[in-house]
Amino acid sequence: MAMDERDLHLDGNAAAGLLSEFFRGDPTMTESACAGCGAVVAVGALLAYGAPMGMILRCPRCEAIHIRAVDAGGRFVIDLRGSRCLWISDANLVRQE
Repeated sequence: MAMDERDLHLDGNAAAGLLSEFFRGDPTMTESACAGCGAVVAVGALLAYGAPMGMILRCPRCEAIHIRAVDAGGRFVIDLRGSRCLWISDANLVRQE
């Protein structure tokens, strides 16, 4: 029986180690590319609008929404639709050894 491409996938748990590396450092130093205008800025430079449930972070250039972050009572939701890409530098990661 020939091997099929579908036989080579793993479930999302295989990405746990890699993803845990992304979310350890100072998030304000992460760079985000705006899906609206293409500007690349640090998350700390985005315009933050607070609400009781969470935050909306907007592009300082075109004011498009980059990130929506919500605390939904024991469950956190991060909507990154407005960010074309995030860049997280190794220098900003806090290593726990």
